Amino acid sequence: MSTDRTPTAPDGYVQPELDVRALTEVLDGEYAEVRDLVRTNLVTYASVLEEAEELGFDAYRERVRDIVVEMAATGQTGMGFPKRYGGGGDVGASIAAFETLAFGDLSVLVKTGVQFGLFGGAILHLGTERHHDAYLPDLITGKLMGCFAMTETGHGSNVQALGTVARYDAAAQEFVITTEGDQARKDYIGNAARHGELAVVFAQLEVGGTSEGVHAFVVPIRSGGEVAPGVGIEDDGRKMGLNGVDNGRIRFDGVRVPREALLNRFADVTPEGVYKSTIDNPDRRFFTMLGTLVQGRVSVGGAGVNAAKVALAVATKYALRRRQFAAGSQEEEQLLLDYGLHQRRLLPLIAQTYALHFAQDVVRTQLHEVFSGAEDDPQGRRRLEARAAGTKALATWHATRVIQECREACGGAGYLAVNRFAALKADSDIFTTFEGDNHVLLQLVAKGLLTDYASEFEDLDQLGMVRYVTNLAVETVIEKTSAHKLLERVRDLLPGGDGWDQEAGLLDSEYQLAMFRYREEHMLAGVARRLKAGIDRKRDAGAVFSEVQDHVIAVAHAHVERLVLEAFVEKMRTLPEGGDKVALGLLCDLFALSTIEADRAWFMEHGRLTVQRSKAITREVTDLCRKVRPLAGGLVDAWGVPAAMLRAPDLVG
Repeated sequence: MSTDRTPTAPDGYVQPELDVRALTEVLDGEYAEVRDLVRTNLVTYASVLEEAEELGFDAYRERVRDIVVEMAATGQTGMGFPKRYGGGGDVGASIAAFETLAFGDLSVLVKTGVQFGLFGGAILHLGTERHHDAYLPDLITGKLMGCFAMTETGHGSNVQALGTVARYDAAAQEFVITTEGDQARKDYIGNAARHGELAVVFAQLEVGGTSEGVHAFVVPIRSGGEVAPGVGIEDDGRKMGLNGVDNGRIRFDGVRVPREALLNRFADVTPEGVYKSTIDNPDRRFFTMLGTLVQGRVSVGGAGVNAAKVALAVATKYALRRRQFAAGSQEEEQLLLDYGLHQRRLLPLIAQTYALHFAQDVVRTQLHEVFSGAEDDPQGRRRLEARAAGTKALATWHATRVIQECREACGGAGYLAVNRFAALKADSDIFTTFEGDNHVLLQLVAKGLLTDYASEFEDLDQLGMVRYVTNLAVETVIEKTSAHKLLERVRDLLPGGDGWDQEAGLLDSEYQLAMFRYREEHMLAGVARRLKAGIDRKRDAGAVFSEVQDHVIAVAHAHVERLVLEAFVEKMRTLPEGGDKVALGLLCDLFALSTIEADRAWFMEHGRLTVQRSKAITREVTDLCRKVRPLAGGLVDAWGVPAAMLRAPDLVG
């Protein structure tokens, strides 16, 4: 049990008792055993947090590699692979393990992600039995290290435009891999500079002079530690962070690989040079191939949430120890967390972290179901891809914001390298960019909303999507989200009907959800109308889309925030009555109302908040912070961050 104090307020409010262990069980969920294995491994290798600063550049890279291989021997990193190859056969468990690993050194995390998630995931999901038999047993143990060579110097998010080419030589029954110019150089590739022996290389496939689009090939880049003939490798050198990961650049000068090197789950080339695929449409084939790699986004989103937990655990514990200024002349100095401003800085972030944790649970479960299901569900995959993209974007932006705020909240002590903030800031910053730039990912979310996840959407480039929306979807969107119907629906949920000034109902989750839904659907209808208006004036579809891009991002952001709140509310409904449920209820209200407060200008502009009600929400957020304050220590303890991972003796005691 953990409470700093259990007061009864003048309004009769009684502080709930928090059972930290029980709350940890709720948070760990069905994967408690997996998470505890990872926590044990993190403590075993806790010295890497110091070694990251003490070892030289090359030695740190070797240390990270050794830790990844040693952790693999415990079974922690192979959980998503089939049991017949030495894996655990549980996709959800593999994501849970990765999320928990984010409590520790993030170079170890990312090296693990490159090896087992990207490289291993590509072979598992894009290859067939011949590739699985050849590579998975050694890959799972870390004996065979590999790369995921997709990104190019001149082609980041636009994967369809990659410049590397793989031409089929029918006479030799080989593919010839060539880097066509500096812009086609593979860049920022993890495991490339030092440790990778194989690379899954994404390249434009040419068969008989015809381009068949981007496909993936297994290409040796080293043999016996030496760079393979025709392969050129450069070290990317020091980065802002993650310097335990050996990122590098790769070039291919006519490198030949056998026909069987093509990862051929979705397409193949016969010995004679005939291209065959079970998916006729090239765009759909491309999106299907990329869709199998969605677990990377799910993994990074979860890692972002857990990196935020580490920062908040340190900052909250510091705020419960550090005193500054006396409230009165005869009193001892006041704890930082007793100041209203400090509560306002940290406690809504704790609430948002809990909300994102439960949203991540939903995405992980969906991923597990899609990849473990016997039946292929294209629309379910589309929804998963969009939800994973949006959750990853919000979770990683949240991590960046939280780590900065927590560093500032610890003052000069927070700036010392001995605590976690320096490494967390440097190492997690890239989360907003890799596995998809967050703004690009939110455009993917918006496309799904505008096309209602229709299968046709796979066939469309950006201009096609705009035309699809304007020709087919706009009337549906506007009808579904007509302002009149929305107004009625929101009013129905409000206590007192149109009595916007009444404070009653602010803590009603149905009211909160109605506000989130209204904002999302109003924005969505607005985007659709703006797109249609532009096309009706015979303007270029690309220019029209470019002009509404800010609106597109805003609606996607609002949509994902609504999903996050729904996940929190649904989780609340499953919990047994007691102190932990009351505490989580406070956090759920705090997340919802602080989100509305942060966007109150929009709600006021669109008639959903009066000045009086806006002020009432601000008062309620402040009051919720006051109620959460005595629970703060227990709430961050429930995350189960090992003490050795906090590494800030002067801050946390």
